[in-house]
Amino acid sequence: MLTKEYIDELKQSNKTELYRLINENGNNPTLVFLLENLGRLPNGFSGDCFIPLLDSRSEKIRYLAVKNLGKLGNDRYLPVVYEIAQTENNTMVRREAVSCIGRMHSRKAIPFLVQMLSDTDPKVVLQAIRALLVFNHNSDVATELKKLKDHPNEMVQYVIRKEFFSEKQTQRKTQKHTESPEYMRNVIVHGDVLEIIKNVPDFSVHLTFTSPPYYNARDYSIYQSYQQYLDFLTDVFREVHRITKEGRFFILNTSPIIIPRVSRQHASKRYPIPFDIHPYLIEMGWEFIDDIIWIKPEASVKNRNAGFLQHRKPLGYKPNPVTEYVMVYRKKTDKLLDWNIHQYGRNIVEESKVNGDYETSNAWKIDPVFDRVHSAVFPTELCNKIVKYYSYIGDLLFDPFAGRGTFGKAAMDLDRFFFLTEIEKKYIEKIRNEIVNHSVFVEKTPTIIDAETFKNIAKGVNHDA
Repeated sequence: MLTKEYIDELKQSNKTELYRLINENGNNPTLVFLLENLGRLPNGFSGDCFIPLLDSRSEKIRYLAVKNLGKLGNDRYLPVVYEIAQTENNTMVRREAVSCIGRMHSRKAIPFLVQMLSDTDPKVVLQAIRALLVFNHNSDVATELKKLKDHPNEMVQYVIRKEFFSEKQTQRKTQKHTESPEYMRNVIVHGDVLEIIKNVPDFSVHLTFTSPPYYNARDYSIYQSYQQYLDFLTDVFREVHRITKEGRFFILNTSPIIIPRVSRQHASKRYPIPFDIHPYLIEMGWEFIDDIIWIKPEASVKNRNAGFLQHRKPLGYKPNPVTEYVMVYRKKTDKLLDWNIHQYGRNIVEESKVNGDYETSNAWKIDPVFDRVHSAVFPTELCNKIVKYYSYIGDLLFDPFAGRGTFGKAAMDLDRFFFLTEIEKKYIEKIRNEIVNHSVFVEKTPTIIDAETFKNIAKGVNHDA
């Protein structure tokens, strides 16, 4: 019986027998096992034994034959592997063939790889790009790669623009990535968010989490049209993008909303807010990361299927909406998450670790919170999770539609700073009573100021800077 140990023994002491086994096993599981367990091939190993397998009827064997040829890094096999890349029907085998050419690290491979840049399979193109980037100091290679800047595939565009057309984000030299403006820490500003946020400097905030007012569903959010509502959110979130630090997160909690019908002769209207706002966010420079589903107990939501319960007629079915979307976005950057993490000292990283139980899926079961003053309150449990999963101790966290300030309190309780804006006076008073007047043993006492005061403070600080 063929074993991994026996294969290793043959590689070292009896290559001839190994070649025989490869060529005489045909299309059977033994050959697949052999090819999968060859591992690193020793010096002097001949890839000729793999050539007949490239004509196998088994896609798996053809794939493994190409993969093992690639381990040799020998450009003697360049023509035969290139032919596979051009003519093979199975896309995985084709991609592996291009990868094999790349692993040869040979200048002779450049013309073949350039030809593969025009392939119709984006993953084949990406393999060719990866191989050619080894030679990007070669002006001819760089020229060919730059032609892909406007390639139809977004991943190809991303790689090329990062390698050749990357735009540096210029963060203020006076402020480190882990720092935030002192005058914004634990501050609540009463006023119009669009007027306030214009006075916030670039790259000031580490995390934003908010639930915007729903379109014409509450008495505090009346808009002339749905488009006007989306335009307003777009204006706010574009400013949030500007003030967010490089590579950090914006998390949006919202859900479709129903506008009741005018009469029995008219239909109600359902607006898919999270889906309609998404394209605007992508256009302004946010990168979509995750969709988290907040699931509420069915008993806590308005019953929509009472009518269907009675008549059971198709087309009349209406499920009870027990979910909201918690959409996770990241400010687009060429830097990986590791860069962000490495900006912090070891102690902060250790102290900020998420210990104990945590959410392992994107479905979070959290009970809603009801309040006589605010009809759409963030649950503390939801805010705590967002704070812990998406920020570090000492970060500045922002909520442009603060409501009663639950997110700010969660930030403060977990040793972060908050910056809140809220236009409704009754919610400001709620924040004053529940957060400001009950804050003890915090690094910076929360304060409430009006928009004009904040503007003057920001102008004075930034002028001095």
